[in-house]
Parts: sequence; C-alpha cells; structure tokens
Amino acid sequence: MEGRMRVLTMPNAAFAQGEVSVERGLQVSIIGGCHDCHTEGYSETEGKIDPEKALMGSSVGWRGPWGTTYATNLRRDAAVMSERGFVGMLKRIRTFPPMPWYNLRAMEESDMQSLNQYIRSLGKPGKPAPSRIHPDKEPTTPYVQLVPPQMPNN
Repeated sequence: MEGRMRVLTMPNAAFAQGEVSVERGLQVSIIGGCHDCHTEGYSETEGKIDPEKALMGSSVGWRGPWGTTYATNLRRDAAVMSERGFVGMLKRIRTFPPMPWYNLRAMEESDMQSLNQYIRSLGKPGKPAPSRIHPDKEPTTPYVQLVPPQMPNN
C-alpha cells in the first residue's frame, strides 16, 4: 500500500447518545470539528480521516493579538491522562483563539469519554505540535493571520 492513503470511515449506523464507545468518539470528533484543526490535511481531503495523521495536531499556526497558537496533538494528551483526567481537562480547559474551548463544556460526559477512547484507539501519540509563540515573536512555520474586527466607539 505504499503511496496510498488509508482512510478511516464511519459506519452508517447512528451511535446512541449516552453510549461510550470508540465508534461514538469518532462521531463526536467529526461533529465537534476536532479534525478541522487537529488533523493535518483533513479539509484538503474533504473530510477523509487519515488514521496516521488523525488528531496529531498541526504545524500551521493561527496568529493574532494573542500570539501564534497551534492545534495540539490530542493523542499525546490522551496518552498521558486517565479517561477521568482527560474528561476533567475538557471541562476546565481555557485556551487561546481560535479554539472554541467553551463548546467542549457543552458536551455530554459520555461524549467526552467516547472521544478519549477514540483518540487512544488511534495508536502511537507521535511528536508534539509546535508550542504557542508570544505576540512579539515571529513564527517560523506557516500561519493564518487572524485580525479581529475593530469595535466601534460608543
């Protein structure tokens, strides 16, 4: 299979809310938009998940007034935490843009548990994604420049 990409697909059967399973975690990762940023090449392949790259973070940064941030390698996070620890992290996390951390808090706990099981099922954690760069430093990786709109003076 050299040169060919393996693709992870989700069966057509719906997975019940409240069920804790790897399959439900896959569904949550897609619906929750996790792959949009945390899986390099996901958008370019129109939503095909390459298990070798799935949720390993991104080397493309998001630059704004907060500095430059990168989608983290979620496999590394899941590998070093218990399921309970992972769920706790999702409930407490606050991050820099563009990560919508507040959406994580709206997830059902069973979906958080399923997400953890799915991420752990992907295999080796791999290397870390780049760390956040402070606003006064120039990133050496490709990045997307985000410019917040100016608020009108009242």
